Amino acid sequence: MSGRVSVVFGLAAMVAAGSASAREVVPFGDASAGTIVVSVSQRKLYLVNGDGTAIRYPVAVGKPGKQWFGTARIDGKYVAPAWSPPWEVKRDNPRLPNVIAGGSPHNPMGAAAMTLAGGQYAIHGTNRPSSIGTWASYGCIRMYNQDVVDLYQRVDVGTPVLMTH
Repeated sequence: MSGRVSVVFGLAAMVAAGSASAREVVPFGDASAGTIVVSVSQRKLYLVNGDGTAIRYPVAVGKPGKQWFGTARIDGKYVAPAWSPPWEVKRDNPRLPNVIAGGSPHNPMGAAAMTLAGGQYAIHGTNRPSSIGTWASYGCIRMYNQDVVDLYQRVDVGTPVLMTH
């Protein structure tokens, strides 16, 4: 079995069977094929297909004052990653441990994560699905676990990410 196939099966096993998908294909024409566009005001992530459509996913975005805008690229892809709180999160929540193991129900990274170059941000799953559709993070993009697994399988390291208002 190839490494990619085993990762896909491993990811699928991490997401509960029967989970409903929140993604949908919608008209979209403002970016190059393969680009991820995150609309902070809409709390939506779009993966541009290049045929005038995009796959749209609901997401949680940064709280007011924790948001960022501009461009980045995916610089890493991880299945069930461990999480080390960034200094700002640790400052605000000093009782957090220094590391939370991947797969732990207390790990906010969920089933998978794609880190973004140039900062401490990622597109990742969540252990708090009720936060999707809100302004909840310190700048990361949170997705339902079944949606982050879907996106993880569709993108590669180097994929451009555009954060818009």
